[in-house]
Amino acid sequence: MTTSVSKIYLSSDHAGSELRRNIAAHLVDLGHGVEDLGPASDESVDYPDYGAKLARAMEDEPDSRGVAVCGSGIGISIAVNRFPWMRAALVGDATAARLCREHNDANVLALGERLTGVAVALDCVDIFMKTEFEGGRHARRVDKLASPGE
Repeated sequence: MTTSVSKIYLSSDHAGSELRRNIAAHLVDLGHGVEDLGPASDESVDYPDYGAKLARAMEDEPDSRGVAVCGSGIGISIAVNRFPWMRAALVGDATAARLCREHNDANVLALGERLTGVAVALDCVDIFMKTEFEGGRHARRVDKLASPGE
């Protein structure tokens, strides 16, 4: 089953640039609409800035998906998740990539370039893009994520 994704946004810091470029090329080869938010060079940048850039790009596009990459994937996933419409999941294998979509309706896949090889990362991306949210019992839990503490 293939889900309808309007656009895929990619963002990273300098420590995730190479993996981000590999993912972008892979997605373009598969015919996806991709917008690479950078950075354009490998010079040092701050992951919170690029996590926020990704969140702002996706804010008015609920059918879009994102891929966020930094050295470990931890920092950029935290940065992305500061925005209530974002649900970034840091994954390291195909099962986690599938489950974050099925159970959590994650709209951003976070990866760590220093921790995840290219082949595994591309497998995670493919699974993340084709997996649907199951809804059902998971929907009420996901709804609570946008309104923490209520």
